[in-house]
Amino acid sequence: MTRTGNDDLGVLEQRGDEWTLTFTRRLPHPPERVWRAVTEGEHLAAWFPDRIEGEFRAGAPLRFVTQTGDAFEGETLVLEPGSVLELRWGTDRIRIEVAPDDDGTVLTLRDTFTDLGKAARDGAGWHECLARLDAHLAGASEPASADTWPAVHPRYVDALGPAASTIGPPG
Repeated sequence: MTRTGNDDLGVLEQRGDEWTLTFTRRLPHPPERVWRAVTEGEHLAAWFPDRIEGEFRAGAPLRFVTQTGDAFEGETLVLEPGSVLELRWGTDRIRIEVAPDDDGTVLTLRDTFTDLGKAARDGAGWHECLARLDAHLAGASEPASADTWPAVHPRYVDALGPAASTIGPPG
C-alpha cells in the first residue's frame, strides 16, 4: 500500500494486480445536491473529464466522448440511487459514493486500474476534476482553473514515486 501522506491528495493502494486511487472530500452541501452533481449531465459537464452518453442503470452500456471528439466504451456497473454510482470507464472502474455527514456530504471517488505507471497522472487529473466539482457546487459560473493539474501533478509524483509516474501528462 502506498499512501500520499497528504490529506488533500488521493491515496493509492494495491489489491492484488489492481491499484486504487481514493479521494475523499467533505462538501458543505446536502447529499441530494451532490448526487445530482455526479449523475446529471448538465452538472457532470462542469467537472467530469468526458461527456457521458447512455443511462445510469446497472448493466447499461455507456459511451464516453472526450473533448477532442474521440470516444470509448464503458458500462454502468452499480447504481444505488442517492448513494453509489460505479462505472467501467474504458479499462478503469470509477466508483463514486455519496454519504450524509453532519450538515453536508462526504464524497468518495475511487479509480481502480491495473497500470501503476499512470497513478500520478490520473491522481492529478481526478484532483482537478474534484476541484471543479467543488467550484460547481459552490455556484461558480466558471469552472475551477485548469492550472490545477500542472500545479498538483509534481506533488503526486513525489508522493507516489517513480513507478507510479512512468506515464506522462495527457496530450
